[in-house]
Amino acid sequence: MAPIDPEGRRLPVKLDTATNGEYLPMPLTDPVVIAKRLAHEQVSRVSRRLGMTRRAFLKSASGAATTLLAMNQAFAAFGRTGGRYEIPVEAAYEPDLAQAALGGKEFIFDIQGHHVNPEGPWRKPTNRWTYSLRFFPQSDCGDGAIECFSAEHFIREVFLDSDTTMAVLSAVPAAPGDDPLTIEDAAATRATVDALKGSHRLLIHGLVRPNLPGEIDAMSMQKEKYGVAAWKTYTQWGPSGKGYWLDDPNVGIPFIEKARSLGVKVICIHKGLPLFGLDYTHSTCRDIGVVAKRFPDVAFIVYHSGYEPKRKEGRYDPNNASAGVDSLIKSVQDNGIPPNSNVYAELGSTWKLLMRDPGQAAHVLGKLFKYVGENNVLWGTDSIWYGSPQDQIQAFRAFQIGEPLRERHGYPEITAELRTKVFGLNAAKPYGISTEEIKRRTASDRVAGIKQVYLEHPEPSFASYGPKTRREFFDLLRLRGGPL
Repeated sequence: MAPIDPEGRRLPVKLDTATNGEYLPMPLTDPVVIAKRLAHEQVSRVSRRLGMTRRAFLKSASGAATTLLAMNQAFAAFGRTGGRYEIPVEAAYEPDLAQAALGGKEFIFDIQGHHVNPEGPWRKPTNRWTYSLRFFPQSDCGDGAIECFSAEHFIREVFLDSDTTMAVLSAVPAAPGDDPLTIEDAAATRATVDALKGSHRLLIHGLVRPNLPGEIDAMSMQKEKYGVAAWKTYTQWGPSGKGYWLDDPNVGIPFIEKARSLGVKVICIHKGLPLFGLDYTHSTCRDIGVVAKRFPDVAFIVYHSGYEPKRKEGRYDPNNASAGVDSLIKSVQDNGIPPNSNVYAELGSTWKLLMRDPGQAAHVLGKLFKYVGENNVLWGTDSIWYGSPQDQIQAFRAFQIGEPLRERHGYPEITAELRTKVFGLNAAKPYGISTEEIKRRTASDRVAGIKQVYLEHPEPSFASYGPKTRREFFDLLRLRGGPL
């Protein structure tokens, strides 16, 4: 593996335009551009003052603290103070202070992880030219372009270069034969982790496309052969480009009833992030409350929490709730689903995008805690698309909703107890795991031993692997043979 960013050009908190391949890259706002410049300037000054190389400084907790402090400074200059990162300014110079602000020992259960099979049939032979010509540069991970998304890099970025304890390997929408990661591939990755005596660290989803003939019947095989922990579905996807609703009596309801009959009563639904090239309508959350009311024994986990990158999120407005996070809130309220019931909000990609806008982050998190419930907001990162999730973890540890917004809208303060819930305790309930048992086993398994040795001389990449430009996005699209 080639050296990774030896000159320290990448910031440890990745303020970039990378996407998960489902939505087009969004340009950075002026405050974020300024924050990046301030962070780079501060890194140069402080590292020289401390007699360290840039790379060495950036690998310390002070590197991440410096970046987040620059975010505070830039957004305050624009008068945008709805949320902020609570880090002492001295943390930029004192790694112990930075570690106190950004470190932690929480049980972190990332319920949205992804990688691809670099050699899978999803890479259409007629489109392999993109692999060698323009797709992501080799230096991003030290291997070839598509190999950056492999199981090996997923395991390294998630379990070695972040504080993640446990993860779920999730599915992506695709027609049969075009899956970037088949359930067989996912099971192989789980077997790799099992071989490290980490059988408790990785769960897998079963992908269900209930509007495709034969998919509901195939759920039995997925459960029996692969031991899936939950089902993943994309209501926006369909074989003819048209999605479906979960309360559709011919598609959604039979799917839910099959999940119940199999005893795997956790259904994870992509809602929000528009899938490029597909009609957006079925990605709103109108149907969530309807089925949650009808099936109170099923856990419905709303991936991305209904969040749309281009929609401005403020306080909850029931009169303007046809899309975005507000559509989720309206759906549960209209159907009498109280907070902390059987509807859960997941933060994959959502938190990654909100890190770049603390004001919107304050509203989205505040609304989810208030209306979905402090026990029902779940941690997910959509990594490996965004590289290691460590920067997302550090940013969440430091983030706080501004007191004026808390007083005005009834949002809670994000306490250490609440962070711990979000990081992993909340997801333990629907997934039926014992956090104490997992923590006991992960303290001494082989993965923990490998990580302990690795952390003596860590080499984090600080790289985002997802497409960062329109050109890269469409390269990935062509590599797959067309839209999702």
